[in-house]
Amino acid sequence: MTEDFIIHLFREAFYTTLLVSAPVLLVSLVVGLVISIFQAATSLQEFTLTFIPKIVLVAVVGVMTLPWMIHVMVSFTLDLFHQIPGIAR
Repeated sequence: MTEDFIIHLFREAFYTTLLVSAPVLLVSLVVGLVISIFQAATSLQEFTLTFIPKIVLVAVVGVMTLPWMIHVMVSFTLDLFHQIPGIAR
């Protein structure tokens, strides 16, 4: 197990984590920004107003992208399992 392998492994794990979490985080960011602009424009400062749309849209995006997320995680795991024999050398 060399330094290059460990760096490659952490790079791939970090990239996979970013790919899997990006859709949910981006939707949460956009919904939060839109609601914040709406609250600033209307001077409506209700804290619970942001939670319900965020929860609903994050759940919808999570369910819609779940097959893709599973595919990305499974391909990363299979790639990692295929690299195991090379570690012993």
